[in-house]
Amino acid sequence: MTADRPERRAWWIWSAAVIAYLAAVFHRGSLGVAGTQALDRFDVGPAALSAFTVLQVGIYAGMQIPTGLLVDRFGSRRVITVAVVLLGTGQVLFAVADSYSAGLVARAVLGLGDALMWVSILRLVASHFSARRYALVATVSSALGALGGVAATFPLAMALQNLGWTATFLLAGALTLGYAAVTGTVVRDVVPGGAQPRRGGAVFQQVRDAWSVPGTRLAFWTHFSTLFASGALTLLWGFPYLVNGLGVAAPTASVLLSLLIIGQVVGGPLVGALIGRRPEWRMWIVLGYLAINALSWVVLLTWPQGHPPIAVIATTFLIFALGGPVSSVAMVLARDFNPMHQVGTATGLANSGGHSATALGVLFVGLLLDLGQGMPGGSEYRVAMLALVALLLFGASRTVVWWRRARAEVFAAQARGEGVPVLLTRHRWDLATPRRPVAA
Repeated sequence: MTADRPERRAWWIWSAAVIAYLAAVFHRGSLGVAGTQALDRFDVGPAALSAFTVLQVGIYAGMQIPTGLLVDRFGSRRVITVAVVLLGTGQVLFAVADSYSAGLVARAVLGLGDALMWVSILRLVASHFSARRYALVATVSSALGALGGVAATFPLAMALQNLGWTATFLLAGALTLGYAAVTGTVVRDVVPGGAQPRRGGAVFQQVRDAWSVPGTRLAFWTHFSTLFASGALTLLWGFPYLVNGLGVAAPTASVLLSLLIIGQVVGGPLVGALIGRRPEWRMWIVLGYLAINALSWVVLLTWPQGHPPIAVIATTFLIFALGGPVSSVAMVLARDFNPMHQVGTATGLANSGGHSATALGVLFVGLLLDLGQGMPGGSEYRVAMLALVALLLFGASRTVVWWRRARAEVFAAQARGEGVPVLLTRHRWDLATPRRPVAA
C-alpha cells in the first residue's frame, strides 16, 4: 500500500500538468474558428490576420531550446505555472483588444506561454515515471492535450456565436488564470531546483554540435514536412478555407476542423505502437505519409467546380491529421542519432522544424489570398493553398537528402562493429561512406 502512494502522487501531479497543457492547446488554436470575426474586428485583410498566427508560432519555435534551459534551472512546476499565467493573460488581452497592434501583443503573450508548456510536461514525466513508462505517458499526454484543440473548434464556435467575442475570450482567460493556483500547489518537481544552465558559449557550442549531426537534420526536416499542413489549417486557415474555398456550411466546417484533432488523438497511439515495434519502418512510414499527403492536396485542389463531397473533404482532413503522430518519428531520430548529453538540444531543434514550417505556411497563404482577392468562386483559396503544397514538396526533398546521409552514417557504424539504433539493409541508391560517426 505504501509503495503505491508515490505512484498515485505521480499520476495526480501529471493530471494537473496535463490539464494545463490541454489549456495551452486550446488557446493556441482559439483563433481558428474566430478568424472570420477577427477580420471584421480588427479591420484587416488575410495577410495581416495571418500575422497573428505567424507571430505566435514563430515565438513557439524560437523558444524551444531556451525553454529546456529554463526547465533545467527552475523546474517544471515554476515554468508550467508561469506558462499558465501567460496563457490566461494573453487571452484576456485578446478579448479586450480593439486594435490590430493590441491584438498582436496579446497573441505574442499567449504564444510565449504556449511555448513554455510542452518541454516542461516532458521533463515532469521523465522526473516522475520510469523509463519503461516514459513513452506511454508522453504519448497519452500529447493525445489528451489534443483534446484542447477539439474544444477550440465546434464548442468555441458555439460560444462565440452565443456569447460574443469579448465574453468568450474573457471567460477562457479568467479560467486559465485561476488554474495557475492549481499548478502552483499540486505540481511538484522530484528534485527541487535544478542544474545550473550552461554558460553561453557552451550552450551555443552544444547547439552547433547537435545541428551538425545528419540525424538531427533528418529529424528537423521530417518534423518540418509532416506537421505544418494540419498546423496551418488548425491554427488559422482551415475554417476560412472550408467555408469560403470549398463552400462548406459553417457548422459543418467546425465539425470537419475537429477531425484534424480527433485524428491526432486516435492516430497518435497507433503510429507510436507501430514505430515502436518496427523501428526500421519509421522513415518509410514518413515518406509514404508525405506521398499520401501530396495526393490529398491534388484531390482537393483539382476537384471539378472546386467543391468536393463532404466525405472526400473529411478523408483528406483525417490524412492531414496524421501528420502530428507521424511527426513523432522526428523525436525518435533526434534521440537515436545524438549522444545523451545533447539529446535535449537535438530534440528542441527537431521540434522547431514543424512549427517554423507552420509559420511560413500561414504567412504565405495569407499573402496569396491578398493577391488573389476578387478571383471568382473561391479560386483564391485554391491558389493560396498551393503555398502549402510547395512547402510540402520542398520539405520532402530535404527529408530525402538527409535520410540518405543519415543512412550512410548507420552503414559506416555497422561496418565498424558499433552499436546502431536500427539495423539497415543497403540499397543501390544509398550514399557511400559518411563524414562522421553515428551515436549509438
